[in-house]
Amino acid sequence: MVNNTLVGANLTNFDDLPPLPSYTLSPVPAFLPFISDFYLSLLFPVAAYWVLSLFFHYADTYDVWPQYRLHTPAEILKRNHATRYEVARDVIVQQIIQTVVGAVLGLSEPDDMRGKESYDVAVWARRIRVAQRALPRLLAVLGINAAAISKNMSVNHPLLAGALAGGKYPWLTAGLDVKSGMPVPAFAGWEVTLAEMIYWYAIPIAQFMLAILFVDTWQYFLHRAMHMNKWLYATFHSRHHRLYVPYAYGALYNHPFEGFLLDTLGASIAYKVSFMTARQGMWFFTCSTIKTVDDHCGYSLPWDPLQKITSNNAAYHDIHHQSWGIKTNFSQPFFTFWDKYLGTMWTGGDTKAKYERSAKAAQFQVDADKMDSKTQ
Repeated sequence: MVNNTLVGANLTNFDDLPPLPSYTLSPVPAFLPFISDFYLSLLFPVAAYWVLSLFFHYADTYDVWPQYRLHTPAEILKRNHATRYEVARDVIVQQIIQTVVGAVLGLSEPDDMRGKESYDVAVWARRIRVAQRALPRLLAVLGINAAAISKNMSVNHPLLAGALAGGKYPWLTAGLDVKSGMPVPAFAGWEVTLAEMIYWYAIPIAQFMLAILFVDTWQYFLHRAMHMNKWLYATFHSRHHRLYVPYAYGALYNHPFEGFLLDTLGASIAYKVSFMTARQGMWFFTCSTIKTVDDHCGYSLPWDPLQKITSNNAAYHDIHHQSWGIKTNFSQPFFTFWDKYLGTMWTGGDTKAKYERSAKAAQFQVDADKMDSKTQ
């Protein structure tokens, strides 16, 4: 949660605002009692990657959902130009780099603290109170006499009347000030509720959406550049496209420099620009990892929520891995708006026939190999 500092002079100049509560800071307890959040934030994304990858690897090995596979086992065997060992090795290298960068990032962050939540909510409640002061002027522009309406509603709807009067609630008090003997103003219940909604829900959602927007933008333009520039593609990105048939644990199969630039650095900057706490960052990095693995899983699962929330899913990204779709569908890992707005979304029509041809060709090669082995 964002720690809001004391509001500026534009708020402190109002003596009739409810006072801000005092607070005492203390460290946030570890999410899990047996490991610190620092180490958990390094381990969690890696663990999520391999747990989900092994889940899909099990499904691949035992052909659990053949009706949902985008490619046949024969295609994985014959069309990919990297062995599973090479893929696992390069993924581990990238995860080592990711862990080192994550450790540096974590050590540069202050410890998460708690105890200031009520204060921060009160800051937002003050902002809501101050914002009400503009309401009479705004209504006056529309020819509405807010003062007259407020007076007429003061008996039956006092809170609404107070808001229309510009945030004036003289009857809402929290006792008397010990020094001046004057009543201490208090917040209306709706102001506190709205402030809590902003602090606990709206701000974290906005932070995650900002981070997602940044990552999608970062990855789209760098990914597209890797395809448009022949040297970048040949030197770095071509390694990832050795997998014409993506599978789950090949999601981070990249050249180490590309993996650092596109994934690790992009997510780290997104974390910083969205002003997340360390714990928020842990969830963001983990969710990004899970989404990336799911986008490469090789299955179009009707019950997979990650494949339904956005149109950027395994089927969408798989087109990009095919020779006929390699210059389309650059967006990853969350949404597809950049492809849509910049005209790089696949528009070649139904891909069913193309997939069927690839599957038949791969199966023909497998059958030919079997025949050769029998004749030897």
